[in-house]
Amino acid sequence: MTMPEFTLADSSEHVSLLTAMANEIWQEYYTSLISAQQISYMLDKFQSQEAITSQIRRGELVYYLMTEQQAPLGYFAFAEKDGALFLSKLYVLKRHRGKGAASKAISFLEQICSTRGLKTIWLTVNRYNAASIAVYEKKGFVKIREQVGDIGNGYVMDDFIMEKAIIGDITNRTIGL
Repeated sequence: MTMPEFTLADSSEHVSLLTAMANEIWQEYYTSLISAQQISYMLDKFQSQEAITSQIRRGELVYYLMTEQQAPLGYFAFAEKDGALFLSKLYVLKRHRGKGAASKAISFLEQICSTRGLKTIWLTVNRYNAASIAVYEKKGFVKIREQVGDIGNGYVMDDFIMEKAIIGDITNRTIGL
């Protein structure tokens, strides 16, 4: 894989592409981890055209498209919170997994942290998502704690919080959520 391009997602066309990728990825990947009903609920609540547009407009998340020669590979979204970078989303289309796109996205995020003087990247990951956990651990993320969060409609997100030090070491830090 050549170096993917990272494009700030800031138009309705970008959001449409993000939504299409979210639907494809979630329907393909998450069925082994959560129910079809929860996937549908979460896509509507967090990854629909309306939800993503609102997140961008309100400044809650910054979304980037990952492309290679204008072909979509996946996307990621983040926010700066409490002096750290919160990686909210990192999704790669199945046909592009294992080719370095996620690693290059994490390197890109590390550069953003360095530029902004942020010392850590943190994220939440479904605690049963062994494949993603292994990727994050390979990239230097460590499990900090577990978290069960109510997302409505009787559903919860049962996650690990993982963190990676960018500058210095992680030392018994509590993440302000």
